[in-house]
Amino acid sequence: MTNKILIALATILFMACTDNKPESPIKEGAQPQLVSADYIFTEGPATDANGNICFTDQPNNRILQWDATTNKVSVFMENAGRSNGLYFDNAGNLYACADEKFELWKISPDKNVTVILDSYQDKKLNGPNDLWIDAKGGIYFTDPYYQRDWWTRTTPEQESKRVYYLTPDTHKLIMVADGFKQPNGIIGDAKKGLLYIADIDDNKTYAYKIAKDGSLTDKELFTNLGSDGMTIDTEGNVYLTGDGVTVFNSEGKQIAHIPIDRKWTANVTFGGKENSTLFITASEAVYTLEMNTKGVQ
Repeated sequence: MTNKILIALATILFMACTDNKPESPIKEGAQPQLVSADYIFTEGPATDANGNICFTDQPNNRILQWDATTNKVSVFMENAGRSNGLYFDNAGNLYACADEKFELWKISPDKNVTVILDSYQDKKLNGPNDLWIDAKGGIYFTDPYYQRDWWTRTTPEQESKRVYYLTPDTHKLIMVADGFKQPNGIIGDAKKGLLYIADIDDNKTYAYKIAKDGSLTDKELFTNLGSDGMTIDTEGNVYLTGDGVTVFNSEGKQIAHIPIDRKWTANVTFGGKENSTLFITASEAVYTLEMNTKGVQ
């Protein structure tokens, strides 16, 4: 084979690799923008149908709302049950992991609160932490155990730290995943039928296949990194939090890291008018970052 042929083949291979190089999920030149730093510890961002985002300031026991049009934050609810993770359903109800009394709340658009559940097999939950709602309206949530200053109990009633599923039809609570050190972040990809669960204390994130009845099968290690909160975009990239935001493609390969100038990044979601704004809760602050991709709800 001549040198000219070898050079031509090398050029073709290089061009193919270059063409297939994945585009960064972050918009070129974009940097995290501080929205506000008036909180104690922010968590649980959830996006409504208009791209506005509710998030929690758990130590101050309130839910706040970021306006996608004005970029301003206002109080959505006081006395919010020490809520942590949040998620909107298709009807505009906001579901909250209200761990003041180990409950799961449904908050209607007019802000009426209904306690959906607080126990499993006649024992109080550990303290719901984060949740995801599937296309049928079923609710997956993590139930770790973090000893809270506002609790009188000092030990859990549940024997394990698990993940549960509340069925949309019969409203039956079933345990779908166990064996964690501390399950925390959770997010699903309805189109691919996958659920991602982070075991933060074991520094691992797993992917499960979602069965028709809501049960989970085919557990696989997604990456050797745990996470506090999680989100996913339309490209199948998964966003994990802790030290800033770390982005993995659908194969579990790290493709980006977003540094945040705070001690801890707790959670993340997509919102804004085009659903292409990454909203980041980080300790006492919240940030936005413009992206090339959009979020999956």
